[in-house]
Amino acid sequence: MMALASILYAFVFPLMELSFKKEKMQALSYTIVMEYNLVTCISATSFCLAGMIINNSFKEISKEAKQYVLGEATYYVVLISNAIVWQCSLLGVNGVIFCGSSLLSAIILALTIPITEVLSVMFFHENFQVDKGVALFLSLWGFVSYFYGEISNTKKSDHSSQVIETYQSIPETEILINQ
Repeated sequence: MMALASILYAFVFPLMELSFKKEKMQALSYTIVMEYNLVTCISATSFCLAGMIINNSFKEISKEAKQYVLGEATYYVVLISNAIVWQCSLLGVNGVIFCGSSLLSAIILALTIPITEVLSVMFFHENFQVDKGVALFLSLWGFVSYFYGEISNTKKSDHSSQVIETYQSIPETEILINQ
């Protein structure tokens, strides 16, 4: 199930970028991006609420709140603040897709993984286990690989553009004589 969720989530950013590019009814502005965000959030909330109603999961929230170590009120504050932070995060992701690309958005999110891992160990004194080490290594490896590829592609394109500029600067009569 986790793999299926990961695969579906991998399509979210490119499909959002595609829908931004296909928007033809009016000029695409950040207001439209916020409307996209609103529709996405309402759809996701409806889907989750339907699942919670089917599974009768609303009872579990009150049980978890009563068992929460810091108190029931703190549980609800954490729950609501978590929802607000995720909404702001999604709006930021959509903004990056709007202003840049879905690839840039994915790179920024991939960079947050090692930062989150390190900060959780530093501030919350969590154990640095093998799975965190693997996630840290893979995200840094992907990040470095992407930028290495970008740098090498830039060098190749700079070299090919220099060859084209050199060829274009040679007078046409000189090219005909050499052939």
